[in-house]
Amino acid sequence: MPNFRPKYISFDCYGTLTRFRMTEMATAFMADRVAAENLPAFCKDWSAYRLDEVLGAWKPYQEVIRNSVRRTCKRWGVEYREADADAVYNAVPTWGPHEDVPGGLSKIGDKIPLVILSNAMNDQIHHNVGMLGAPFHAVYTAQMAQAYKPRMQAFEYMFDQLGAKPEEMMHVSSSFRYDQNTATDLRFGCRVFVGRGHEPSNAFYRDVEIPHIGALPAVVGL
Repeated sequence: MPNFRPKYISFDCYGTLTRFRMTEMATAFMADRVAAENLPAFCKDWSAYRLDEVLGAWKPYQEVIRNSVRRTCKRWGVEYREADADAVYNAVPTWGPHEDVPGGLSKIGDKIPLVILSNAMNDQIHHNVGMLGAPFHAVYTAQMAQAYKPRMQAFEYMFDQLGAKPEEMMHVSSSFRYDQNTATDLRFGCRVFVGRGHEPSNAFYRDVEIPHIGALPAVVGL
């Protein structure tokens, strides 16, 4: 969609902009309970349980992490240690951006308002946003919306706060399950998929695919 100039560009944060380190942490803390060759499968199951945990009524993200680790450990028949889950939760605000993010965003931020819609707690997200290297017009969390993505309620909260319609906006994410599928149902003006490699591409649920945020300015003609 080379001629689409959005009123706002909204972004997923963790995974898309901030380097998501869940797999790295799980690989480390489960090394004494899960064989090395099985750790990728364990992490894949944990990812699935994290998604399942956010599909219902909102609850604090620490509960999402604890419940998802507990359920994954139960499935694998290994000991659950709450300290592991809490270590992950406490580490999230320390995670910095992918290398391509600051340069790409800095070319856009003073021309089109940038917005974050994240499955985060209010006291987590601003530490991560502060490392992204560009100004953001607004940052919205699941805690504010009282709903996690992929639920429409999270996106609707953002629309209401901005006074914008989805067809006026561009949404950028590296996840179909959390973002792009819902962005399609809501009929965003443009959906940009960032191919970070943690989910396969799906042409039906994206208008544009880019390899990294450094390629985003070209999508909006900058």
